[in-house]
Amino acid sequence: CKTFFRVLGCSLVLAVQALYSASDDVIELTQSNFNREVIQSDSLWLVEFYAPWCGHCRNLAPDWKKAATALKGIVKVGAVDADQHKSLGGQYGVRGFPTIKIFGANKNKPEEYQGGRSSQAIVDGAMNALRNLVKERLSGRSGGSDYKQQSGGGGGSSGGNKKDVVELTDDNFDKLVLDSDDVWLVEFFAPWCGHCKNLEPEWAAAATAVKEQTKGKVRLGAVDATVHQGVSSRYGIRGFPTIKIFRKGEEPEDYQGGRTRGDIIEKALDLFSDNAPPPELLEILSEDVLKKTCEDSQLCIIAVLPHILDTGAAGRNSYLDVMMKMAEKYKKKMWGWLWTEAGAQMELESSLGIGGFGYPAMAAINTRKMKFALLRGSFSETGIHEFLRELSVGRGSTATLGGGVMPKLHTVEPWDGKDGQLPVEEDYDLSDVELDDFKDEL
Repeated sequence: CKTFFRVLGCSLVLAVQALYSASDDVIELTQSNFNREVIQSDSLWLVEFYAPWCGHCRNLAPDWKKAATALKGIVKVGAVDADQHKSLGGQYGVRGFPTIKIFGANKNKPEEYQGGRSSQAIVDGAMNALRNLVKERLSGRSGGSDYKQQSGGGGGSSGGNKKDVVELTDDNFDKLVLDSDDVWLVEFFAPWCGHCKNLEPEWAAAATAVKEQTKGKVRLGAVDATVHQGVSSRYGIRGFPTIKIFRKGEEPEDYQGGRTRGDIIEKALDLFSDNAPPPELLEILSEDVLKKTCEDSQLCIIAVLPHILDTGAAGRNSYLDVMMKMAEKYKKKMWGWLWTEAGAQMELESSLGIGGFGYPAMAAINTRKMKFALLRGSFSETGIHEFLRELSVGRGSTATLGGGVMPKLHTVEPWDGKDGQLPVEEDYDLSDVELDDFKDEL
């Protein structure tokens, strides 16, 4: 009997893990083969980042296999177990499952696939991307990496605003790095150094990804230590490449992580999280507030709080305090955080299925996919944390937002931070009213 359950348990584990097999036309991608198969390839790639335990991933698998078979020889279709290869997922900003990326002309800047999840929709999306790739090649735009090797062949980048790796020198180091509020990862290299040459493409790809994902708050730079010996000797550089981390007002520290782009990106995002302030919690005062906040974020967390007459200022502030704590906890996600008063944005409430009751309520909205999920637990630190944690790993049920379009939003006055005031009823003087007049009318 024990043997039976051991076999059954192993079978269940294998069933969960084996979303794709060698007999499928889906190419299994790993940390060790991703660069060779995808980045160095001239082919267009559709890559799914998944987790074996993710229900949405298991639902997608049959259609992903069918699309891979239909596109065989035309577009490459791959899959990454991002639960096993976490650095690959981190490298491309994967924060939920499944995430599908299109690796086209510029392999260092894949596009996020925003289409449907049926095999037909996936094939249509792939063919559209392929047509765009062919048009770019016909127009002479290669779309390659923005990073150009120095003439000396070293690990740094030539200067200029368009470069994601910043060339640092004896003259500009203090101004750009030490006087900056941003966090810097700086590589000290020598043009003749073989390890520096190996690091170069990883450093460049990481620089591009980190710049985008931190909105420029973490920067990657490079110093040719054979030329700029002043700054190099100041920090005791004796071997190449040496990578140091610079934060304003602190002593630099040695970078101890791995040398792949995934390792570098992961460390940079950790530094960003440590250094970043919590996101701003904004009241939805107009359509522009929601649009600006949500378009720049993968998710927007929106709370509908009770009317001020129901809670008073103290009650409302307690709800806002909970939201601010959660915003701080999840600041690495770079989500948008918004709130509105019950009844102020009725079309929004209706599109989320909230309207009229159950306040406070909370929803997480992906405006690019026009999908949302509702908080089903308590409006508390524990309840919201559980809700957001489930969303972070691709769990939880979602629905389409109000027919697939954003609802109309009204321009409203901001809350003044005070208790609400009941409307003043107008007093009527009835002393001059002739009651006989009413009798005649009756």
